[in-house]
Amino acid sequence: MKRKLIAAVGVAGMMVSVAACGSDSDKGGKTDASGNKTLTVWVMDGSAPDAWMAAVNKEFEAAHKGVKVKVEKQQWNGIQEKVTAALSEDNAPDVLELGNTQTTGYAATGGLADLTGDKAKLGYDNWNKGILPSAELDGKLYAAPWWAANRVVIYDKAAYKKAGVTPPKTRQEWIDGLKKLKAADPKTQPIYLPGQSWYVLAGFVWDEGGDLAVKDGEKWKGALGTPQAAAAMNFYKELASYSTAPKDKDEATPQQSTDIVPKGGVASWIGLGWEAGGAIDAMKKAGKTADFGYFPIPGKTADKPGSVFFGGSNLAVAERSANKDLAKEWLALAAGKAQMAKYGEAVQGGVIPNDPSAQFKPAAGSFAEAMVQAAGTGRITPVTAGWANVETAPNPIKDYMTKVLKGEDPVKAGEAADKVINERINQQ
Repeated sequence: MKRKLIAAVGVAGMMVSVAACGSDSDKGGKTDASGNKTLTVWVMDGSAPDAWMAAVNKEFEAAHKGVKVKVEKQQWNGIQEKVTAALSEDNAPDVLELGNTQTTGYAATGGLADLTGDKAKLGYDNWNKGILPSAELDGKLYAAPWWAANRVVIYDKAAYKKAGVTPPKTRQEWIDGLKKLKAADPKTQPIYLPGQSWYVLAGFVWDEGGDLAVKDGEKWKGALGTPQAAAAMNFYKELASYSTAPKDKDEATPQQSTDIVPKGGVASWIGLGWEAGGAIDAMKKAGKTADFGYFPIPGKTADKPGSVFFGGSNLAVAERSANKDLAKEWLALAAGKAQMAKYGEAVQGGVIPNDPSAQFKPAAGSFAEAMVQAAGTGRITPVTAGWANVETAPNPIKDYMTKVLKGEDPVKAGEAADKVINERINQQ
């Protein structure tokens, strides 16, 4: 299923007060013309298959007579401002889908209900530990992780076969394969890797034992001016030496899946599931055949894949919901193991569910299979409300990457980026 992940959408301008004025009771609330109590659920367009959502609501309504669930689909464009406004109003939606990098920001402003006391009902102990941190802030739970997804290497099977390359298990095998691809066809890019694909870099940083930012007492500080980040960036630079992609652009400028790959001349690239689907569709429209293979981003050793950034969504209850208790029960159903297993089936294994035991077995050789193989190495950006400020353009991580790719010392460039991160990440 084609879907765009939020994958760290910035929330600049979100930090207005949405101080809690709601009640824990379900007295009052919205009702329809028939007198039924209405539970309003906001989900993003493309996140929830209609048939799956209808089944969830049918089960919920059967167990709660006199309650009707109203699903309102939202668009990613402008969603931060819309959610911010909604959470500050008395007619706030009861349940909302939020990007995993947005959740702590809304929690910090008081817009989300505290779900800490509902952990057992929600299935907290069984949640994927790589996804879970995005739903918590200062030791409290503010959302149920819903789904996540991560990037894998997408490759042209014909190009790999011609060069005698098989999917690598380690970084060194990866580089060796790129060398063979370059020798086999000098006119084709062994890998398309734009200079500012910072989600890819984040995985390399984590593999080196570093992070993008770390807690320092009561504050946070950037961690790009470190040996770990330098090692990660140097490896990124080595990969990029086999690419002719621009050093000052990211994977969406131009969009690699629809504007670059379909034109040909790319033996491999790193992308999400919806990007792979977009490339296949674009190539079909152009009368071309897309025969892609997929493998996890290789790790430093063969025992596990490289670390990856988890982009995805959480489900939260609005603090000002007039139906909090009902909203929590709907959340427990929709994000519970049984429905998550059905969700995975509905999207053909194209996501990582919140509960690993609910993972739908993907088809052999599929994007989903490669993605699931790396699920155990998934992580998210630093969990702090101030992280959204870091991603605000101009993103200092992107600037850092471009500087290093153009020859600047990675530690020096990292220290300059850290100064910007330090200023932004501690803003509330």
